[in-house]
Amino acid sequence: MPQPKTPPDPRLLAIGLQIRRIREELGYSLEHLADRSGLSFRGLIYIEHGKRNPSVLTLLDIAKGLAVEPGQLLSSVGEDENGKPETP
Repeated sequence: MPQPKTPPDPRLLAIGLQIRRIREELGYSLEHLADRSGLSFRGLIYIEHGKRNPSVLTLLDIAKGLAVEPGQLLSSVGEDENGKPETP
């Protein structure tokens, strides 16, 4: 019997959404970012959907591919959908 799928960790989802937002603002396709960052197209899809936990080195490669500071990829972690800090 297959295991039920667990939803992605909200922190990973926030990172993935931030990467996608920046990528789309720059007008980059996934293929273009994959070429610029040296990562695979499929790997980027998994990261953007919060299904993969990227290493620090991977985040550095993505930041370089997007020409942004690495911290920008993490800036939305801990915020709700309106950009306000989450409260415990």
